[in-house]
Amino acid sequence: MGNGRYSAGSVALAFLLGGAVGAGLALLVAPKSGEETRQLLKGQAEVAKDEARKVADEVKEKATELIEKSKEVVEAKKAVLESALEAGKEAMEREKERLIAKIKKEEEEEAETT
Repeated sequence: MGNGRYSAGSVALAFLLGGAVGAGLALLVAPKSGEETRQLLKGQAEVAKDEARKVADEVKEKATELIEKSKEVVEAKKAVLESALEAGKEAMEREKERLIAKIKKEEEEEAETT
């Protein structure tokens, strides 16, 4: 989002809020009775509330999907790291055994020459 792009949810919410404000202003300056204006404003508020709820639900759904995908990626990376760690331990153990064998051989050769 830091690259100047906006999500569909934020654009839709801005559009809805702008539309609600514009409709409200139009109703306020229209030549209608106070009761008619209040009823129209109430209707517009309900529509805006419903649309905002839809957008919030969509955003929540997308966030849940993103979290689930992130968990899957983390689990996959964790499995790869665990495998690499195990392979590293095995390689270290083999190298340790090789070095111990080499040291013992050198000690035996040295003992034979002395």
